Amino acid sequence: MDKLKTWIERNLCKLNNVEKMDDPHGFTRLGFTKEEAKSHHQFLAIAKELELKTYRDQAGNHWAVWEVDKDAPTIAMGSHLDTVYNGGGYDGVAGVLCALATIKMLKDKHFQPQKNMAVICFVSEESARFGVSTIGSKAVSGELDFKELIGVTDKNGITVKQAVEDMGVHWEELEQATLPSHELEQFLEVHIEQGDKLQESNAQIGVVTGIARPTRLIVTTHGTSNHTGTTPMHKRNDALVAIAPLISYVQEATLKINQQEDPHLVATVSTVNAKPNAMTSIPGEVQIGIDIRSINDGAKQKLVEKITNYCRQIEEQNSVHVQIQTLVDNKPVKLDQTIHNKLFRASHHLSFKTESMVSGAGHDAMNMATRWPTGLVFIPCRDGISHQPQEYTEVQNMVNATMVLSEYLQSEALHYSNSNLNREE
Repeated sequence: MDKLKTWIERNLCKLNNVEKMDDPHGFTRLGFTKEEAKSHHQFLAIAKELELKTYRDQAGNHWAVWEVDKDAPTIAMGSHLDTVYNGGGYDGVAGVLCALATIKMLKDKHFQPQKNMAVICFVSEESARFGVSTIGSKAVSGELDFKELIGVTDKNGITVKQAVEDMGVHWEELEQATLPSHELEQFLEVHIEQGDKLQESNAQIGVVTGIARPTRLIVTTHGTSNHTGTTPMHKRNDALVAIAPLISYVQEATLKINQQEDPHLVATVSTVNAKPNAMTSIPGEVQIGIDIRSINDGAKQKLVEKITNYCRQIEEQNSVHVQIQTLVDNKPVKLDQTIHNKLFRASHHLSFKTESMVSGAGHDAMNMATRWPTGLVFIPCRDGISHQPQEYTEVQNMVNATMVLSEYLQSEALHYSNSNLNREE
């Protein structure tokens, strides 16, 4: 395993385009930028060393395929290489690297699969640039809403269309990236946990049962702006004072639902914008953003109802008007139970302490799961930190995940009968 560990360590640096993983400023590889493309080129170079067939699809995702029989099913693995602003070098990268390392491990063992294996390097998973996440995997799985992208720009005013075409992807062909169901048999992803549950339980591997996609609300409160020095306290119509109790209420109501029915529900008042936002002006309008996540959609909707009722109380008790806009309402995704069980057994067979768990963050796997049976494996990350330069997981954790995928595939990729292949025409 020492050779595999060295291989992973070397190629971790390659995919991050660095010589050492110690940059205090982290990594900034936004979707559809030259920085992301440079990492994709490194992916292609590593795939070439492994003698894999490579190509780019119509969305800009890169594929590396171990093709043994063009008529056989294909098991896909993968993740992404883009980052948030000043992010870490493991979120996404670890999954791409473990997928490549798994094929290396199987080839080094002279394993002869009966199914093809593909590693997908998805583009633009993070929402950091355009506010739209997982563009590459949405395109492949048919989940991409092209109307959603029209008019969307980054902070420099560059549209998604312009950014896509700057990277050599034809906008008109983007929809053609969607694969027919029969093109893949299943999908697997490895990812750092982005939490500290594995670290706290001293477990090496987590196998995910479901992904908690978000419901997001924008709550806007309209009061009256006026001069801070000349408006008496009893004559004020302060929008910020009126809505401020909602921040604590979201926390308290979520904790109560945690205790009563759903320990996985989380909710965050994550943005606050006050207007005119001047030291000498009473806030006349305040906009609050609330992010709600759980694998239990009923619990999410219960919290939304509680927030709505509380906002009505705020209107009654204050001279303000409160509007609630549902920005996003994505249903949670359940991952394939059969794959979960097989991955869990593979990990247990390797004597790894293994936890069954849920994901509070979104991943490419959540889109792939809408079309194909999907499994997601977590590895620990130090102190649960991600999306910043301090993000870190030990190389040994990536070796462990590679071993689990290899163990799983040595069984899964052997069972194939052409006569039993169910193809969707």
